[in-house]
Amino acid sequence: MILFPAIDILDGKAVRLARGDFDAKTVYDADPVDAARRWVDGGARVLHVVDLDGARSGAPVNLVTVERITAAVEVPIQLGGGLRTAGAVADAVSAGAARVILGTAAYGDVDFLDGAITAHGDKVVVSIDARQGRLAAAGWTEQTEIPAQSVIERLGARGVRSFVYSSIERDGMLSGPDVEEVTQVAQAVRGRFIYSGGISSIADLEALVALRQVNLAGVIVGKALYEQRFTVAEGQRVLDGRFDSRRG
Repeated sequence: MILFPAIDILDGKAVRLARGDFDAKTVYDADPVDAARRWVDGGARVLHVVDLDGARSGAPVNLVTVERITAAVEVPIQLGGGLRTAGAVADAVSAGAARVILGTAAYGDVDFLDGAITAHGDKVVVSIDARQGRLAAAGWTEQTEIPAQSVIERLGARGVRSFVYSSIERDGMLSGPDVEEVTQVAQAVRGRFIYSGGISSIADLEALVALRQVNLAGVIVGKALYEQRFTVAEGQRVLDGRFDSRRG
């Protein structure tokens, strides 16, 4: 598994939200490039970048910052937030994104989704953002009653093989992952997925490793890294199976 340090960009700054609430933000870096360099210097193999302004507005806002990040570090980034048209996806790839994360539009516009997969293939990842197992959309601002697992199964039938699954009620709360939910998601995914939500400690990462879900390919970590609960290198060692928290 791979550790994905998170860089969420809002108003040009690197922030973390609490449970997806745009009014409950903490600013950690005035320049997101500083966060990117810090995570890569610490051993990150890839970065997870979200244009929160884009997610809220429906179109990318921070692509210039994304270009600065990709120019500053030599690891791939995956980018989400506001990628709801073919042009927006192409612009994200042009800005340097190695993978593009589709959200709202992937559920509601199958022609868009099919076109993105045809044009960009394995670069396409679909984000499943859920509250209590139900799909949220439009940058987490719209809640539905659609079971997230049914969406995963439907998208898998259309050829989607890579997902990000985010537990919104745990996001930014340092409350630990929902391992039962992770197991259920793993059963629904045809392909691979990355989990996000509530990671607070080395023990949380060990709990995910212990699930032994072969299609769980990575874990997104945000606030725990910013709050120095553990380092990128320590987290990656756990996911590589080379770290024992009892010995350090």
